[in-house]
This record gives sequence, structure tokens and C-alpha cells, in this order.
Amino acid sequence: MRILAAVIMAVAAIVFSSPASVAGETVRVGMNKNLYEPRVLKIKPGTTVEWVNDEKRTSHSVFFEQEGLEESDRLFPGESWKRTFDKPGAYPYRCGPHPEMTGTVEVTP
Repeated sequence: MRILAAVIMAVAAIVFSSPASVAGETVRVGMNKNLYEPRVLKIKPGTTVEWVNDEKRTSHSVFFEQEGLEESDRLFPGESWKRTFDKPGAYPYRCGPHPEMTGTVEVTP
């Protein structure tokens, strides 16, 4: 029983300390109740992030303002937008129509 508990704890430590992705895959960020879910996403270089509007009536966008990039089109319920991250770094973003709605993509090797 102790061995099983130790194995479970070791696996949990690996899972919860690992980035949320493997390079080349697509991971999802939901938009719901004027929040990005998850608010902070940790990924590997080469990962594509897809933002999906899960609201029933509200439109959102994804705006990497600090990078000087153009804001995404308005995403209406059920619509999505993607971006691939190739370089390590922190990429803060916000919703154009809801500036208090913020998130960060953290890309680590």
C-alpha cells in the first residue's frame, strides 16, 4: 500500500509540474464569464493555442497589445482563433472589448 501511494504521489508531482503541452499540439483556452480559462497557460515552443468563445451571447477577442500585434477578429459564441508560439517567453494578452479580461501564455523550453 505504501508503494502504491508513493507511486501515485510521484506521478502527480510530474503531471502537475509539467507544462500543459507537448510541442506541436494544440491546446485550448476557453472564454467564459469574461475570463480566459486557464488564465495562465504554460506550453512548449511549437504549440498552437486555440481560444474558443464559450459564452452564450458575448463576443470577445484576443489582443497581444504589448507585442504590437493586431487584435483578432471578434469571436462570437462558438467561434475560435489560433496562434502558434515558437519562441520561449511570456506573452500577455487581453480582450479588446473587455480590457479587464487578461491572460498570459508562458512558453518554456
